[in-house]
Amino acid sequence: MCRGLTEVGLTVEVLDETAMKALGMGALLGVAQGSAQAPRLVVMSWNGGKAEDKPTALVGKGVCFDSGGISIKPSAGMEDMKWDMAGAGVVAGVMKTLALRRAPINVVGLCGLVENMPSATAQRPGDVVTSMNGQTIEVINTDAEGRLVLADVLHYANERFQPARMIDLATLTGAIIIALGSEHAGLFCNDEVLAQGLMDAGQQVGETLWRMPLGDAYDKQINSDIADMKNSGGREGGAITAAQFLQRFVDKTPWAHLDIAGVTWSKKDTATVPKGGTAYGVRLLNAYLQALEA
Repeated sequence: MCRGLTEVGLTVEVLDETAMKALGMGALLGVAQGSAQAPRLVVMSWNGGKAEDKPTALVGKGVCFDSGGISIKPSAGMEDMKWDMAGAGVVAGVMKTLALRRAPINVVGLCGLVENMPSATAQRPGDVVTSMNGQTIEVINTDAEGRLVLADVLHYANERFQPARMIDLATLTGAIIIALGSEHAGLFCNDEVLAQGLMDAGQQVGETLWRMPLGDAYDKQINSDIADMKNSGGREGGAITAAQFLQRFVDKTPWAHLDIAGVTWSKKDTATVPKGGTAYGVRLLNAYLQALEA
């Protein structure tokens, strides 16, 4: 599907497993190694702005099915894990929207596509993987896989494109559903201007965000005794510690993380979308980017 977006004017590049190994994406590849389906990293570019303008980078979690891996999920409801690629779907949708309206802005969209499966080759709790930026990660729970995928893609986006800002979207944690239900997505951000711009855009289109905290106390929960960090800080503040994990891979670039786990699927019709997948984030990010174009 993403390759087909060249027809609307996007530039689309697909990195295979060999290319990602050469880049050192050990965190993403660790998630993928249990599956018979090979991982991919899709890079979509829209260059509608001035050549000298730094792009905005959009990063989407694309776990096409999430069994939980060795830390397998309960069977009840596991069929819903086919939508764990919603963040990547939103990024693709935004990129297509920009191309169709010929947006006068530079944007790059990156989707890390993997499947998280249990098998004889799957990574195990206790394994240590090395991410693209050289940091080591102790895998406490193989079901905390989305942050491993995003870690490498965020670093790659930052290093290659040197963006003005980065925004990632992911169905990252069940904890955000407990905190916010299906009314708001969780917003974690290291930059006040970016945070306010996203919240304003959300209010404008009816895809509302709720600002969540970041801080050193939460960050300490993911320190590891045997690696630079661990991929799970436990149940307390689970959505926050997941965001703290991602923040370790964005350097000083303005960055926002949208945890869309509670809003990506609706059990009923709403005023703007029918029952099912909501595409939450497409209209929000399009409105945010339109404000930057003004």
